[in-house]
Formats: sequence, structure tokens, C-alpha cells
Amino acid sequence: MEFDIRTILTAIFIALGCFLLLVATLGVIRFPDLYTRMHAASKADTLGQTLILFGLIIYTGFNLNSVKLLIIMVLFFIINPAASHFLAKAAYIQGMKPWTNDSKLKDQKKQREEVK
Repeated sequence: MEFDIRTILTAIFIALGCFLLLVATLGVIRFPDLYTRMHAASKADTLGQTLILFGLIIYTGFNLNSVKLLIIMVLFFIINPAASHFLAKAAYIQGMKPWTNDSKLKDQKKQREEVK
């Protein structure tokens, strides 16, 4: 079974993109508040999608499909960070406070007092 360099590069880029999408998913699940979850989702998700699209561009070669994929990739770079910024700004305007270590300690003290 023979593999050419284009297939190998495609597999590498798609695998890295899928890994970053998995990391973004874990960040959304594990992080404590909206702002840190959005940061994980927007950064890793944008790069993961870009790597997958770049792998597909390598696989298809230079043709009309690769130009379309390149346009989609540029749109991801513009739309994902802008949407995250506007969502964070709307949450901040609505009064959602960012998570801090002090807020974690306050929550733990409240839970202890409720138990007593």
C-alpha cells in the first residue's frame, strides 16, 4: 500500500485539527465560567477548523474547490473571533462577572454555611 506525500500531509493536518476541536470541547466542559469557556472554544475551534480545511485544500490540489475552501477558511478567521467578542461583550453588559479565585472561595464558604 503506497501513500503519496499529499495524502500523508492531509492526514496530519486533519488529525491535528480534530485534536484541537477535541481540546476545545474539553475546554468548554471543564472551564468554570462563560468567558474562559468562550476563550477555549473560539481559539482552539478556529485553529482546528482551519487545519482541517487546510488539509482538504492540500488533498484537492489547486482548483476551484480549494479556492472555495480558502474563502471559507478566511471567513472562519474573521467570524469566530468577532462572534466570541460580541458574545462576551453582551454578557459583560448584562452584568455577568468573570470568574476569579476569590469567587471560588466565596462559593465554598457559602456551601459550608448552608450545610451548617
